[in-house]
Amino acid sequence: MPVSSSRPRRVLLISNTAWYIYNFRSGLISSLLEKEYDVVAVAPQDEYGAKLPSLGCRYVPLEMDNKGTNPLRDAGLLFAFIRLFLRERPKCALCYTIKPNIYGSLAARIAGVPVINNVAGLGTVFSSPSWITPVATRLYRQAFQRSGHVFFQNASDLAFFRKLGLVQADSSSLLPGSGVNVDRFCPGEAKHDSDANATSFLMMGRLLWEKGVGEYVEAGRLVKSKFPGTRFKLLGFVGVPNPTAVPRSSIDEWVKQGVIEYLGHTSDVVPHIAAADCVVLPSYYGEGTPRSLLEAASMGKPIITTDMPGCRDTVEDGKTGFLVRPRDIQDLAHKMETIVRLGQRRRTELGLQGRQKMVREFDERMVIERYLSMIERLTDCRCHVESN
Repeated sequence: MPVSSSRPRRVLLISNTAWYIYNFRSGLISSLLEKEYDVVAVAPQDEYGAKLPSLGCRYVPLEMDNKGTNPLRDAGLLFAFIRLFLRERPKCALCYTIKPNIYGSLAARIAGVPVINNVAGLGTVFSSPSWITPVATRLYRQAFQRSGHVFFQNASDLAFFRKLGLVQADSSSLLPGSGVNVDRFCPGEAKHDSDANATSFLMMGRLLWEKGVGEYVEAGRLVKSKFPGTRFKLLGFVGVPNPTAVPRSSIDEWVKQGVIEYLGHTSDVVPHIAAADCVVLPSYYGEGTPRSLLEAASMGKPIITTDMPGCRDTVEDGKTGFLVRPRDIQDLAHKMETIVRLGQRRRTELGLQGRQKMVREFDERMVIERYLSMIERLTDCRCHVESN
């Protein structure tokens, strides 16, 4: 379909939650606005949808069945995306998460809109193969066939998609995750607890079994048997629409047993990170580059995470934190005990090394510059084609 060159400099940011755009892409939205782009955020309605206009963008709700595999609903989503593109007539679309990446990209091709994709981890589709895996593989191949560019958040995922022929080398590349705002997430005043038993651990994010919540709790139980005053906190959404979501009943039972403290969920994680001695993510999920670990390391906190793609990229083992074997409760407990025994001074040294790594490798400004450069390249190419 022909696209008019008189369109406004409109860019669509599309995700499966408004929460994601608000929390992870606010810096990009700000930079796009400074460049005088008209920015539209597209996502299903949630409590963060009403907050998106405060960032300076317009919000368009678009319902999608994020975890469903009903072909009729997915066909409906494809047509909803086509209608969206024909109505908004953007210069470019930025797609995040699985369904926008697939159906948003297919619709963008039909509507003649350049699209930039971001693959933030393989998720359960590839990390736990099932009947849906070959279907998803074919859909990804079709969706990414003519994408303007596909960004990946870790090298393992990029290599995996290239090996399967889902993306081409000249239209795919690596980003340092979603980056982290190193000015906002910065070290504060160090804690000075004299009692080693007061060491506080924090796990934050979506509370899914695949994120290692069960392993975190059971390892915490082992550590508390040796260091009774050690605190284990959980921060994140309960009851998310995901088959591996941890039920509220399990969390209530852990709290009742005195193993963990549940902090609920928040739009401002800074004070919770500041109050922790170490941030833990024992995930065996197909992660991109976990934002929670970037934020924690940027604030000068040592981190413990699994030796998995994406997770391992955030830590230098023994220097900024520790890597553990996936699903290994004993190994996780041992590394937590190591953090307790190190004491505050040594933990601070690890954290500051992690902070330097974030500034050097994961500053959000590097991610934003890559996006701005790619948008300008694609839209300039489109304008040149249209003028001819």
